[in-house]
Amino acid sequence: MNPPTAAPVSIAPSAAPAAHAPAAAREPAYKRILLKLSGEALMGEDPYGINRATIDRIVAEIADVTRMGVETAIVIGGGNIFRGVAPGAAGMDRATADYMGMLATLMNALALQDALRRGGVESRVQSALRIEQVAEPYIRGKALRYLEERKVVIFAAGTGNPFFTTDTAAALRGREVGVDIVLKATKVDGVYTADPVKDPSALRYPSLTFDEAIVKNLKVMDATALALCRDQNMLLKVFSIFKPGALKRVVLGEDEGTLVHC
Repeated sequence: MNPPTAAPVSIAPSAAPAAHAPAAAREPAYKRILLKLSGEALMGEDPYGINRATIDRIVAEIADVTRMGVETAIVIGGGNIFRGVAPGAAGMDRATADYMGMLATLMNALALQDALRRGGVESRVQSALRIEQVAEPYIRGKALRYLEERKVVIFAAGTGNPFFTTDTAAALRGREVGVDIVLKATKVDGVYTADPVKDPSALRYPSLTFDEAIVKNLKVMDATALALCRDQNMLLKVFSIFKPGALKRVVLGEDEGTLVHC
């Protein structure tokens, strides 16, 4: 893999706030965002499940952003729960396994909604699978109204169809509700030329095009999600959810993570 042609620099220096400006005085760079959270992000250091301290810390970061007036939607995965049953699912029909994964995302969405409530943030869960006893169905008009009311909207059950990842659901829902940018929260602070854990000389890409990410197979998102973002001219930012304050810095337009664009 070829390294970036230039050393990492601020992606959009003209849009970045002055270094001396207090955080409270800064205007967000984006009015409406979609945060893609993997189920694994909720595990913390645990092998599977939901780590209470981890989810509370993530909620605190989300609350900081919503207090800035940013309309926030979330798509959440289910790997932390499905990981516990994955050995038993070996050899299972793919569609059946995918539906199980969708149910796992709904469990995570309910846990996140409860944690947001405890953190003083009002939210709504909308599910692509109809389970009215615990979550309302996905209705675009309602989702838009909730966002305008500054409620966090959590989209569960992916697209509602097997064979599609929650990355694709994030790109799809992001386009449907008209977000300014999709934020993919990962374990590393951006996209690198190589695995930074295994290769200390790996460099972070400050920005990439969608075509570069696809051709170089950088594993930013799955190819379907990347193509959808590209075709709809929708910005994507990859950053670390485990880095304190990173979400807020991204929303403020600072040089955090990797920006993927057309």
